[in-house]
Amino acid sequence: MKRAIIVHCWEGYPEYCWYPYVKGELGSKSFQVEVPAFPETEAPKESLWVPKLAEVVGKPDEDLYLIGHSVGCITILRYLETLGPNEKIGGAVMVAGFTDDLGYKELENFFTKPIDFEGIKKHCPKFIGIFSDNDPYVSLKFADIYKEKLEAEIVTKHNMGHFSGPIEDEKSCIELPDVVEAVEKLSN
Repeated sequence: MKRAIIVHCWEGYPEYCWYPYVKGELGSKSFQVEVPAFPETEAPKESLWVPKLAEVVGKPDEDLYLIGHSVGCITILRYLETLGPNEKIGGAVMVAGFTDDLGYKELENFFTKPIDFEGIKKHCPKFIGIFSDNDPYVSLKFADIYKEKLEAEIVTKHNMGHFSGPIEDEKSCIELPDVVEAVEKLSN
């Protein structure tokens, strides 16, 4: 059975912004979808988030698709670095993802070592990155980095901010069909 796991953003939770919409849409397309609550979401820690994702995933396989939002994306990249030589997932959809320290003290812990992009690609053959041209936190330079380092297909949306909601003082992004389409594309 095809599975999808959504890794929420900083201060996010399973019912936040577009997660319930994506869960419902993919669920109606025969995906088993989980949106786990990650620990200490007010100050995410790689040392807690990566093991939590590993626990939720269980045994990774090529029917697994990971969906990240913001800090959820770097969590997915760090998780993929931990996989064994023959472990692979089907693909990953990254919404407002970044690969460098953005200058927030709370997130520095994810960037204590360089990202092993070559190793990551051995565990995840396909990436789709979804970015906004007016994201107040994540520059479009990260779309270029995703394209170069992960060979990701890039989708750039207009005026979508950080794809969030009231936490970010944005109009809530409660539907994001691009994520559903991206997962379907990766899984076909």
